Amino acid sequence: MSERLRLMAVHAHPDDESSKGAATMARYVKEGADVLVATLTGGERGSILNPAMDRPEVAENMTQIRRAEMDRAREILGVQQRFLGFVDSGLPEGDPLPPLPEGCFALQPLEVASEPLVRAIREFRPHVILTYDDNGGYPHPDHIMTNRVSVEAFEAAGDPARYPGSGEPWQPLKLYYHVSFHRARFEAISRALAERGLEDPYAEWFKREEDRAEERKEWSITTRVECGEFFEIRDQALLAHATQIDPNGFWFAIPLDLQREVWPTEDYHLARSLVDTELPETDLFAGVQRDGSEGRPPVAAAV
Repeated sequence: MSERLRLMAVHAHPDDESSKGAATMARYVKEGADVLVATLTGGERGSILNPAMDRPEVAENMTQIRRAEMDRAREILGVQQRFLGFVDSGLPEGDPLPPLPEGCFALQPLEVASEPLVRAIREFRPHVILTYDDNGGYPHPDHIMTNRVSVEAFEAAGDPARYPGSGEPWQPLKLYYHVSFHRARFEAISRALAERGLEDPYAEWFKREEDRAEERKEWSITTRVECGEFFEIRDQALLAHATQIDPNGFWFAIPLDLQREVWPTEDYHLARSLVDTELPETDLFAGVQRDGSEGRPPVAAAV
């Protein structure tokens, strides 16, 4: 091809890129695509989720530590990465929920929050963008805001009348939502565990999901990307985020060979497309001319 294909993954915090779509990114890097992770916040207010890292000196230096973790994960995945400069909103807890901290990402006006991403899109010129659904994948305020910002930037970046002064217009061609933790995948893995007489670490998850089923939207899976051979790289990238990932925890409870056998894909919902493509897909770049050519109007059509 005359121009490399380019994929941008938009995430709320460092570590999100390793828990959602990491094997997909590693696959496309190996195939020669340019991949950029755009991280909207520094994860400054993230809790320490690994007991081995729960020490005062870690809590006092979360900003620097999480950036160092991101650097390591970036190297493992082989991607480019940049922080877009906003401050983590934290995950409010309690009843009633406390107000979000002043100045945090989730409280920014939409155009203020979107401008750095528009600028990054116009500079990197991705053909495809990955992000979260309109509930953020789960209702963290930064994840929900990431969806809003991603949709705004996708629809604005190609329009020269919008965000003037933020670079030369560029129109991405496809926008996907991650469909990472859906019921069908967990059910298939749970059945395989039962057949092998192994303990099911998802039992409690199923119970919680049954209680919340009516609250959550099920997104159709339009695109399944085969990436089982990259699951080990995904896990290594996850482990690089040592403050967030317990090596003895949930993420690593299922043997990799079982995962590859039962569900060797990462799954997506095609939310916007300016190219013709047939569903279901097996390639995020399906319909994108393989020479990487541009040429689409700035207004995106919903699929």
